[in-house]
Amino acid sequence: MRKITLLFILGAFLVLSGHGIAFAFPQGDKDCSKCHTLTKEQAKSILDNLFPNVKIIHVQSSPVTGLWEIGIDVSGSKAIIYLDYAKNHIVSPQATGGNIVDIKTKTNLTQESFQNINKVDITQIPLKDALFMGDEKAKYKVIVFDDPD
Repeated sequence: MRKITLLFILGAFLVLSGHGIAFAFPQGDKDCSKCHTLTKEQAKSILDNLFPNVKIIHVQSSPVTGLWEIGIDVSGSKAIIYLDYAKNHIVSPQATGGNIVDIKTKTNLTQESFQNINKVDITQIPLKDALFMGDEKAKYKVIVFDDPD
């Protein structure tokens, strides 16, 4: 039992003593463009599905690590699109209203999250003074609020 405890303590010490000194690049160089690349042609093929007839103006690293900045022109309207390095999500003040959009499913992830945090738990609505119409045990219910003032 002592040997197992000693090995555990030694292992924990080795893991914790090396914490914070591992780098993806030598000496902490954080130039992600060494591994992540995006050409205008790749950007066009990714964005064509969302924006037909898109023209790519430029592709460059964004000020935020992990995102590409892509300047686009769609029928004379210019916008900036930010694409994640995994090439799965975009965000743009002009094109998506600042929302994060999944490229493959065209799902607005920001809107989904917003709807989830704003859901109302109808079991918490007091119905003791409610006026019921129809079957009270129906599978689906519609609750209508009215302000008499």
